[in-house]
Amino acid sequence: MTKVIRGKIFVLDDNIDTDQIIPAEYLTLVPSKPDEYEKLGSYALAGLPDRYGKFIPPGEIKTTYPIIVAGENFGCGSSREHAPIALGASGVKAVIAESYARIFFRNCAATGELYPWESQERLCDKFETGHEVSIDFETNQLINHTLNQIYNLKPLGEIGPVIDAGGIFAYARQTGMISSR
Repeated sequence: MTKVIRGKIFVLDDNIDTDQIIPAEYLTLVPSKPDEYEKLGSYALAGLPDRYGKFIPPGEIKTTYPIIVAGENFGCGSSREHAPIALGASGVKAVIAESYARIFFRNCAATGELYPWESQERLCDKFETGHEVSIDFETNQLINHTLNQIYNLKPLGEIGPVIDAGGIFAYARQTGMISSR
C-alpha cells in the first residue's frame, strides 16, 4: 500500500528558525502531558512575521495545513525538541525544505513528529499557501494538484522507518535494539 499525505500547504522561505517555529515563552509547556502537548501545537509558527498570514486560524488549536514547504536552512537556531513537536502537535505531517538545520532534522527523527523531506529544487518560490498537494512516499514525489505539476523529492532514507515507528526510542524498541520492558 502506497503511503500518501495530502492537504493544503503553508509556504515559508529561508532561515525559519526555532524561535519562529515555537517562541521561547511557550517552552515551559511539557509535551508529555496531553493537554500541554495540544496547547504547544496551538502556538506553532506563532513567531512568524505577519507577512506569512495565520498558520493556526484564530480560535483554533490545529492548523489546516498538514504540509509546509520552505526554503533553505529550515529549523535553524536552538536545539529545542519543542520545534518539531509543536509542528506535529499542530497537525503538520511533513515539511519539505531545500535544506534543514542538522539539529532540527535530528529532532524530527528523535521525536517522530513529522517527516523532513528535502526538495531537489527551490519550491517555495513556485508554490503559494493554500495549494492542494500530496506527497507520495513510494515515488518520492510531491504532486501540486493546484498547478497540476510533479516534483521529485530526495528519498527519506533511514529516517523514514524511525518516524514511522514514532521516534528513535520507539524504533529502538521495535527493532530490538533496546528492551521493550
